[in-house]
Amino acid sequence: MRDSRVTRLGLLLALLTAALLRFWALSQGIGFNPGPDEPEVMERAVRMMKTGDFNPHFFDYPGLYMYVQTATATVRFVVGAMQGKWAGLAQAPTEDFYLWARAVTALLGTATVWVVYRAGLRWGAQTALLSSVLIAVMPLHVRESHYVLTDVPMTFVVMVTLLLSLRAHERATLGAFALAGAGAGLAGALKYNGVLAVAMPLIACLMTPRLRRSRLGAALLVVAVMVGAFLVAAPYTLLDLPTFLNEFARLSSEYHKTPATAEPLWLVYLKHLRIALQWPGSAMVAGGMALGVWKIVRDADRLRWMLAIVFPLLYFRFISQQSIVFARYLLPLVPFLSLLAAAWVVALVGWMRRAGMPRRLRHAITIAVTVIAIGPPAFGAINYDADAAKQWTQGEAYDWIRRELPAGTSIRVEGSVSPRLPAMYKVSYAKQLRMDPPQFAADNGVDYLLASSQVYGPYLDDPMLYRQEHSDYLRIFAQTQEIARFSPSAQHPGPELRLLKVKQP
Repeated sequence: MRDSRVTRLGLLLALLTAALLRFWALSQGIGFNPGPDEPEVMERAVRMMKTGDFNPHFFDYPGLYMYVQTATATVRFVVGAMQGKWAGLAQAPTEDFYLWARAVTALLGTATVWVVYRAGLRWGAQTALLSSVLIAVMPLHVRESHYVLTDVPMTFVVMVTLLLSLRAHERATLGAFALAGAGAGLAGALKYNGVLAVAMPLIACLMTPRLRRSRLGAALLVVAVMVGAFLVAAPYTLLDLPTFLNEFARLSSEYHKTPATAEPLWLVYLKHLRIALQWPGSAMVAGGMALGVWKIVRDADRLRWMLAIVFPLLYFRFISQQSIVFARYLLPLVPFLSLLAAAWVVALVGWMRRAGMPRRLRHAITIAVTVIAIGPPAFGAINYDADAAKQWTQGEAYDWIRRELPAGTSIRVEGSVSPRLPAMYKVSYAKQLRMDPPQFAADNGVDYLLASSQVYGPYLDDPMLYRQEHSDYLRIFAQTQEIARFSPSAQHPGPELRLLKVKQP
């Protein structure tokens, strides 16, 4: 009874920690510096709410999370209208819906901790608790839980599919397997990669002895329900089939271009994982993988180990074959790796007990290993949130421009991390200002340039290596008047930004 109370208390603390880390600094960058691809979801969700047209007209992602955010935006609008914030839909800009939308992602990220715990109970209460703590503090998962993107929701549903697959194996009923197939379909409706989760209920079908006479039927049912759930959750995949096929083909071709890096993509992703897990966590995951292979060979109850190892390997191979690399693509692997690392730690403790190690020494080693497993990722997650909570240079520049420059001012902005300015300004964007012809700004009525050290920094730091680029930026700085400079500091992270007034002829 006491162990049960301790476990429940530990789970509660893990959930509270997860929520704190995911809701802390949730508003950072709203309005002027959204996360990469956030506008792709938000602008379409708000448009659906305002027009009633539920065709996303965009198939880089399936439609499910856009529909979730459309529902969230609708509730937000009703609440705001009741508070007198808006008198009509036209008065509600997309930026006003970001905070609630991000809160949904943060909630799903927190809920993932609970699902990991429930799945981890198949390995024992200690493994379940430690794995839930590990995913609660994992920096990669914490960071991505702050944005309106599909990766965290998909990871949540993938873990639900794991849990449903384990339950289907235990119950050995067609209904349980159909439910697991529906989970895989919803994962795919959040992000196409999610359909790979169907491997879990299919493996469970093959490894459930009580389904011996109906394994093929169960497997076909899983696939059929997966397809049905996908189409129900993302209906315009079928209702606007030609557009979907064209967009899907375009997207696939982009993922099969020549990679920008000379390194093998699997190695790039392993480096991302090492950064997320740190060296101690990486070693524990490796130990958990080795333990899992051993259990698959020797343990009668091997399905849990098969699912914990086969899906991550399958998913890792899939993303390693694509030419576009983002660390967030690894998110569906992170809960599985947390389970494997936790299982290795618990196995180590068991081995020390069986070896007759003195109790005090065993407890000291257990505490040390646990702290080593949790400490580095927790430190990284806290650092991320602490930095995100500060006012970045983009925010300083955004506030200054809103305060000092009148509506209608024409501003040309460079780089991908510069602030997004509101529609009251005439804003144009350049990859690099130096690529514009010398008289481009004056000839096109541009009043100000916003230069970013994300772009010009390397050129100014190494003029011998970048002679032409260095000369180009010196020319830009000489031909304009610097009005304001926003330099990074401990209190204001971000790139250096220079606001330059164009000298009209």
